Amino acid sequence: MELIFLIIFSGAIVLDLTLGELPVTIHPVVWMGKLISYLKTFLIKIPSKFSGVILSILLIIIFIVPLIAILNILSFNLLTYILFSMVLLSTTFSIKFLISSIVEIKEDLNHDLEKARHSISFLVSRDTKSLSKEEIVSAAIETLSENITDSVVSPLFYTVISGLPGAFIYRIINTMDAMVGYKDEENYLIGYFPAKLDDILNYIPARFCGIILVFSSLILGFNWKNSWEVMVKDARNTPSPNSGYTMAAVAGALEISLIKQGVYKLGSPQRDLNPETINDAIKLTKLTIIISIILLIAIHIILLILVSNYI
Repeated sequence: MELIFLIIFSGAIVLDLTLGELPVTIHPVVWMGKLISYLKTFLIKIPSKFSGVILSILLIIIFIVPLIAILNILSFNLLTYILFSMVLLSTTFSIKFLISSIVEIKEDLNHDLEKARHSISFLVSRDTKSLSKEEIVSAAIETLSENITDSVVSPLFYTVISGLPGAFIYRIINTMDAMVGYKDEENYLIGYFPAKLDDILNYIPARFCGIILVFSSLILGFNWKNSWEVMVKDARNTPSPNSGYTMAAVAGALEISLIKQGVYKLGSPQRDLNPETINDAIKLTKLTIIISIILLIAIHIILLILVSNYI
């Protein structure tokens, strides 16, 4: 079983890096989003935080029960099981799209500021219509560093812990948080429980990624001491209890300041923010993802050894 897991795990990563995302018509995360929107129209009428509990339970049942049933059926044909699992697992994380979207913003910045403002608007929740070039660079690096956890390491972490269903449960909860996990009047009650679940699930992966970012900055010759110091000092400046760890670690490593006006400031500026800074952030992100994947595989093997010895 260890070999099968490694084939599925590594195969899913190869699929993502080479082919990218599935078409939206068949992408499970798109289906999750549509179902969340549909259920929200009914559950939002419940004047209680229990509406978010119901939403979470329904989503998990609707997606996980059929998934487990299909995996059990396909287990009778090993090749089909492996291919199906690889494709589905590749939909729970996104390395290629994350990197390419930030590269696109960097290229837009070099040619057309208005186009860069439009591109970054799809990745951040702030108003981008009047952002300066430096503010766009900051927003791009913030998005990139935060999503090391959300878009890559967390789903792979839960794959290691509990297989494909674990990755899907994480993606369901993270998608709910992205869609309803806000404190505005419309979403506060229904989004409260999914947002708290997302905070809990990302707690360990976020800190794991922060530490790996510090180590990666040492390997790449960035300021790893400053990365550690800024992470320890500023990680809690963000509203999220988790996102600040990776963002602050990157800010410290690159000796920059990442600012969302009126919300947070991470790091102290020792160098200017420009499109080339994004290149450094991408290098740091790529190495962090590589090291994280290697360590997650090692953790999985160690867990298997411990379980087999216990049994």
